[in-house]
Amino acid sequence: MEKYYTRTCNFYYGNESLKKVKNKSALPLNNSKFISFDTIEIITRKYRKKIHIKDIKLQKKKIKNKINNDLNLIIKKKYFKKLNFTNLPLLMGIINLTPDSFSDGGKYNTKNKSFIHAKDLIKNGCKILDIGGESTRPGSREIENKLEWKRVGGALKKIKKLNTFVSLDTRKSWIMKKGINYKVNLINDVSGLGHDSDTINILKETNVPFVINHTQGTPTKMQKNPKYKNVLLDIYDFFESKINEIRSKGIKHNNIILDPGIGFGKNLKHNITLIRNVSIFHSLGFPIMLGISRKRFIKDLSRNNDSKERLGGTIASALHAMMQGVQILRVHDVNEVNQSIKVFQSINH
Repeated sequence: MEKYYTRTCNFYYGNESLKKVKNKSALPLNNSKFISFDTIEIITRKYRKKIHIKDIKLQKKKIKNKINNDLNLIIKKKYFKKLNFTNLPLLMGIINLTPDSFSDGGKYNTKNKSFIHAKDLIKNGCKILDIGGESTRPGSREIENKLEWKRVGGALKKIKKLNTFVSLDTRKSWIMKKGINYKVNLINDVSGLGHDSDTINILKETNVPFVINHTQGTPTKMQKNPKYKNVLLDIYDFFESKINEIRSKGIKHNNIILDPGIGFGKNLKHNITLIRNVSIFHSLGFPIMLGISRKRFIKDLSRNNDSKERLGGTIASALHAMMQGVQILRVHDVNEVNQSIKVFQSINH
């Protein structure tokens, strides 16, 4: 049986969006008049077809029903515990308490350095702090629980005093449980809740919000010739299956974020396909997070114009993601990305 997927496209932003929504020639994304769309793309594993919203009523009953069901999820306002999606995107600032992360390993891996960095991130407009003690860069190996918690525990306790939204980046239920005791607001497990069999039980028991990430393979081997039948639709199906799994195990809340995992078991073509078509995931009904900061695809695309911080490529990707309605951007350079967003918004408003 052929499966249909709905992707929002042809977006409007700022004043143009306000006009379009007012005269009903575009539909608001997430119930926000500042970003809207007037076209959807129906995708199957055999073909793609773009349809203007005024022509939805002309489609065959099966396709029309599918589109309308998906539109209800796309248009509705997103509610999330202790996060406000009124002004998008929210920036998640990265705090790596590791000696070997791919970009800033060893830079903030003491309690005092991480605390100072956290304050700077908040000052520069970060709404979420993502704290991790284990590198999951391509080729990295798993570390022991006690070492990971040794890196994270003291810094986490101190940073929680800043009274901001804190995410704990870990694959291990033991670390999650200890972090939840420290009142972390979000669990960000890059393995898609699949690394540790106890993870879903911990999330159910504690009712804590979490991110469902997509990764193909483990960090040690994930970049060794990753393959998909259709990377976009395969990852969509993964999210759908994982949501069904957690529902079947008793997790009923909607405080869930989806991250397609740029660079996690994907080659350049996979990454660009996902970034270019990221708006497909709106039809799952949950906020989308994208981690594009300083990633390898920027080097691959810019070639001899690569740089250490890859700031230009990060900002370009961030603005593109914003124009696709992505709700959360996970970045290192919060001030510079925030600057680009403010300038973009001011020009368009």
